[in-house]
Amino acid sequence: MTARGAVAAGLAVVAGVTLSACTPAGPRTAPSPADSATARRSADSLLVERERQRIAGEAVRTAPRARAAWTCVPQPVRPLPSPATRAERTGYCETSSSADVAAFMAELPRVVAPGRTLHIDTIGRTGEQRPILRAVACAGTSCPDLSRPASKPVLWIQGNIHGGEVEGKEAVLALLRDLLADPKPNALDSLVLVVVPNYNADGNDAFGAQSVLRTEQQGPAIVGKRPNGANLDLNRDYIKAEAPETRAMLPYLTRGVIDVFVDLHTTDGSYHGYALTYAPSLHPGAPLARWTQDTLLAGVRTALRTRGIETFPYGNFSAEYGREPLTDSVKSGWWTYDHRPRFGTNYFGLTGGISILSEAYSHDPFARRVAATRAFLAEIATRVANDPGVVRRVRAVRTAMLTGRAPRDVALAARLVAAPRRDTVLVEVLVPDADSSGMEPGVPLGLRRTGRMRAQEMPVRDRFDVVQRGTLPSRGWVVERRDTALVALLRRHGIPLSAPLRTETLRAEEFVLDSVVMAPRPFQGHREVRLAGRWRSTSLTLRPDSMWIVPSRGLGAYIAAQLLEPESDDGATTWNVLDDRLTPGGVHPVRRIPDALPDRGVRSGAAR
Repeated sequence: MTARGAVAAGLAVVAGVTLSACTPAGPRTAPSPADSATARRSADSLLVERERQRIAGEAVRTAPRARAAWTCVPQPVRPLPSPATRAERTGYCETSSSADVAAFMAELPRVVAPGRTLHIDTIGRTGEQRPILRAVACAGTSCPDLSRPASKPVLWIQGNIHGGEVEGKEAVLALLRDLLADPKPNALDSLVLVVVPNYNADGNDAFGAQSVLRTEQQGPAIVGKRPNGANLDLNRDYIKAEAPETRAMLPYLTRGVIDVFVDLHTTDGSYHGYALTYAPSLHPGAPLARWTQDTLLAGVRTALRTRGIETFPYGNFSAEYGREPLTDSVKSGWWTYDHRPRFGTNYFGLTGGISILSEAYSHDPFARRVAATRAFLAEIATRVANDPGVVRRVRAVRTAMLTGRAPRDVALAARLVAAPRRDTVLVEVLVPDADSSGMEPGVPLGLRRTGRMRAQEMPVRDRFDVVQRGTLPSRGWVVERRDTALVALLRRHGIPLSAPLRTETLRAEEFVLDSVVMAPRPFQGHREVRLAGRWRSTSLTLRPDSMWIVPSRGLGAYIAAQLLEPESDDGATTWNVLDDRLTPGGVHPVRRIPDALPDRGVRSGAAR
């Protein structure tokens, strides 16, 4: 049996259905022209563009491709569970609308087994005022309210942050139903499961043709769009926090109540041999990232392989930041995406928790993607429930952060590792075919998939080297009250602010600006800013009526450093929050207090 055949066999067991291939229709439109704008950019802006491209779901290829539509052959689910998701009811030909998700969740209470509890509410509303539904499931008579850390580990699973990436939504709803309806012992006995299946409800309901909205995805034929209703990519918003969805979510991510956070996606990239790829927090400053990758996720991978489901750390074959000649017999390497905390799983890792990115394989049929995602989630839930060491690690890291015993070094900027590890990666073989004319979504004109997998050893760049380090200042940072946008941003991230008790002059550090560089083209409505300069010692007069002190300990300390440090590659400065205060030769408005202040020096907790 081929590697792909083994994957298919294992997934068929998980899904409970026979997975036969769906049938693609022919091309509906002419090939889209290649984008030639990159060639006209300066070297600096090209680097920025390449960094932008090297992110989940944005692999770039040079070959033209037809926008092939996908015609589904139903894969009936027998017996049909109750309640059934729209995907299950339609034989994996359609995906759920927000109304479908709400109706499914409304039906769940009638199937809850004795000894199980389900609570359904909302965490907020979208920009178009759709509710962001949440389900909390556990054993016993009541579930914790998540206002403080629970006695059991809390596993939070988020689906559909990108509206067209639909299988996570369907998989997690089915998993939630089956765990609740099962009276036998399962993961709910040892953890609290929180499910937000349809995070980007506005994007989900902006339905259109897959051949337009998800050109490389094998079904369903009608899907939502990637951004939210305001055209913001929610998985680039966790630092700037502009979207109502992000603002609704941040209190849960920053409060220390979630131990494990899983974000569900679909790839757009390379032809490989994996049903699903994954990543921990890729930020090199995330305390548990290495353990998550090398121990937790490695164990999940091994367990799924015994069931015929191949997984691997997320990436794409790439000679240069996501560009790849598809017919190359030898791939140059395997490249992951971005380390910056604008991405949700990278962000959450900086709070001391365990974060996991899940990327189902877009070139697999819809039913198989649902099955792979569900199997991945079930294995994570089992491990979090059965291994008390998982939550112990999280709680130990967070205790150290709260008491000031966590490492004071912080990673402020990073780049892909210079000395990559080597590993064997499964490559799907594509061959030239003059008769191939866009018969399958994502396959370039004149090429054909073979289904054959070739194992190749290659450099794997799935981690980052720190290129700019900093140190948490002993007492924290000083921000001025007149910088109201910055103050508001800190509060959205749950960062506490304290007012000095009295006017007092002390030693401080300030960052002198040598240059202020603004990106030549906008990204997510912003022209990103980076600074060059140097720190110098100075004296600073603290004034209770005009300043706030931001502490350098607590669960938000590493996030605060990303937001406030001038040399951070993804902070308030990056996203234009302080543009009117940045002048070459001037001083950055955020100061550092390197020496501990006596307790009488600040009014603790004066503002949130």
